[in-house]
This record gives sequence, structure tokens and C-alpha cells, in this order.
Amino acid sequence: MTSRLFTSALFAGLLAGLIAVLLQFFLMQPLILEAEYYESGAKVHFGGVITDTVADVQAEPEDTGDTGDTGDTGEDESNVARFALAFFMAFVTWVAYGLVMIAGFAIAERFGRPITVQAGLLWGIAGFVSFQMMPGLGLPPNMPGVPAAELSLRQIWWIGTTISTVMAMVAFGYGRRPVFIAVGVGLLIVPHLIGAPSLDEFLGNVPPGLATEFVTRSLVVSAAAWVVLGVVAGYFWQRQGATPV
Repeated sequence: MTSRLFTSALFAGLLAGLIAVLLQFFLMQPLILEAEYYESGAKVHFGGVITDTVADVQAEPEDTGDTGDTGDTGEDESNVARFALAFFMAFVTWVAYGLVMIAGFAIAERFGRPITVQAGLLWGIAGFVSFQMMPGLGLPPNMPGVPAAELSLRQIWWIGTTISTVMAMVAFGYGRRPVFIAVGVGLLIVPHLIGAPSLDEFLGNVPPGLATEFVTRSLVVSAAAWVVLGVVAGYFWQRQGATPV
């Protein structure tokens, strides 16, 4: 039984990870590369004025007698290696999410709550709300070149918010009395009343419009991957007729 549950989580996580990786490649990577120009100073944005120093440098003719392009090749290889590592980590992350979701399925069925594809969809939405949307209200995804508060403080707040939101989702989904709804609402609100750690002022050199687009696309990618994870995990669970022992 354990191996079958692990297999379900593995397939669901891999498929969700594949969707996330593809969407990240087409939607996220162009924005990250653009932000790195601002982080390195190749592009500067102040008061709506953008200076593209890269274009200026390329416009100047330079005759060095060297027709090779080893610099570009090295940079391309570096980008490929970096993106490959990022994509590998995405797969690992979503397989881990799949294991957590399958464990949740087992607990739910132990308490008499059957898991179907439709239930898996709801679990996927709840996962997105718990791990991305609610924590993202206080700590939105950051682009390169955007300063943030101390990492340890952000990690503590993120973990606390995620746990609180998961408990709220359980109260909403499985609570039979109005008191559970009230408790769930309280669990959603408390982390944001405490407030996420943040800087006193904005010090980034990335245009606000680019940062906003990055946050929006990040949430879209996460939502799509969570929905796929929930649906596929629910499908495999229902198909195998898995029941906790």
C-alpha cells in the first residue's frame, strides 16, 4: 500500500512539476532575465526613464580582430546550467507537495471522507491558497534586484501563515458547525494582523510594472500547477481504490 501511495504522489508531483516548469520557462524566465539587466546596472529605471546601456554598447562598432564568441557561449552555458538546476528543484518541490497531499488524502479517508477527482480539485485549490496566495499577500514573489527583509524573519512568517491557512482550509472543508467557519476566518486573518516582515522603504532598481507582472505570473503558474496536482492525485487515488490502513 505504501509503495502505491508513493507512486501516486510521484506521478502527480511529476506532472504538476512539468506544467510548472513549462509555464515558468515561457512566462517567468524572460522576466527574470530582464530583471537581471536592472540588477547588474545594464538597464536603469528612474522616474519612468529607462536607459538601455546594453543597446548603447552594442551599437558602437568594435574591431578587435577576434571573430569568436566564446563569451556568449559561456554565458549561454551558464544560463542552461542555472535553469536546469531551477527546473530540477521545481520537480522536487512538486513531488514533495504531492506526498503531502496524498498523506492528507489518507487522513481524510480514515475519517470517512472519500477522495474523488472533484475532491482532488478542491484540495488543489486549497493548496494554492495555503502555500501561495495567502502567504503571497504579505510576502509576494521577489525578482532579482529587489531588496527584502531578513530571510529568517520571512521564513518564520511564511511557515506560520501556511500552517494557519492549512488549518483554516480544514475548518472550512470539514467543519460541521458555524464555529469552525469562525475559527477558520480567524486563522486566515491572524498572520496578516501580525504583519509580514518588510523594509521601511522600497529600494529596488526593478521597474514596478515588471515586478507586478512577475508576481501576477508567479501566482498564475502556481495556481495551474496546484490544480493539476490535485486533480491528478485525486484521479490516481480513486483509480487505485486506496484506503488507509
